[in-house]
Amino acid sequence: MRRFIDANILFATLNKEYPLFTWSSRLLSLQGKHNIELFISPLCLAIAFYFSSKKSGEKRQEKKIEMLRQHIRITTIDQNITDQAIQNKLIHDFENGLEYYSAIQNKCNCIITENQKDFYFIEIEAIGCEAYIMQLQLR
Repeated sequence: MRRFIDANILFATLNKEYPLFTWSSRLLSLQGKHNIELFISPLCLAIAFYFSSKKSGEKRQEKKIEMLRQHIRITTIDQNITDQAIQNKLIHDFENGLEYYSAIQNKCNCIITENQKDFYFIEIEAIGCEAYIMQLQLR
């Protein structure tokens, strides 16, 4: 199961933002378990790093990002993905369009985000951390 992680999930983990940290850290620990592969785009990494470093300092966040990078797969954002995000008239937030098409290109069938409403245009599932983990536990 290939899952795409939105920047807000990573930010919550990097900054121990409660109550989401409880769920986001559990989610990230699932990499490689239960046939789960976690993906994130370089754009999401940059966004999470930027806001996290404002809160906790760059050096501290660089170490955390490097550690996460070793465990989470990184997608790409290329001209094709950019063109798709631009051409889709349903998309009002370009960043979310880039994330979506990056997830699709990497065959992710779910986006895990705390802003599900921002992904109103997608054709795959968008789900929050807690709901995703609870869904796994019910299987």
